[in-house]
Amino acid sequence: MKKIQVQGVHHTTIVGSTRQSAIDFWEGVLGMPFVLEQPNLGKPDENHLYFDPGDGRLLTVFTHQERQDARRPAPREAGCVEHLAFNVSRATFSQVPARLREHGIEFLQRDRGFMDSIYFQDPNGMKIELACYKFETPEGFRAVDVLMAAQRLRVERGAHHITEEHLADAIEQLMATRERLRP
Repeated sequence: MKKIQVQGVHHTTIVGSTRQSAIDFWEGVLGMPFVLEQPNLGKPDENHLYFDPGDGRLLTVFTHQERQDARRPAPREAGCVEHLAFNVSRATFSQVPARLREHGIEFLQRDRGFMDSIYFQDPNGMKIELACYKFETPEGFRAVDVLMAAQRLRVERGAHHITEEHLADAIEQLMATRERLRP
């Protein structure tokens, strides 16, 4: 073995405040089912909560009943996590602003060229992104295949960023490769 070959994100663990604060936000606001709870085996005074972010992998939160919600922006310096991004459907994305307003959560909505994003903070200041691609991935391909093809087109055309035209042309090219492979 010349390289360690990863096969995807196994789980992400964040440091939270109390058990209830974590459940209220991750399950209550974001709808992630609460999967299990056990002591943090590496630090016995902490609890370890597990949530399903929707793809069968895990988001875990270390909690401690004596910690308070930080309610401040998380540090943004070398070695820190800038934000966590979660995929949502277009139907869900369109309803997110109203849901966040119901919970009194401030947010920013951005057009990223190849996707749309909504940013807000968890109770401890961790920036959260809910993202929705502007394309449907063709059968037999992955979203990253579309993005890699769109990036090639963007560079060839000297464009500043990926646009919906690049996405459409990338999908057309991918579909053509699939057609050539059919018997």
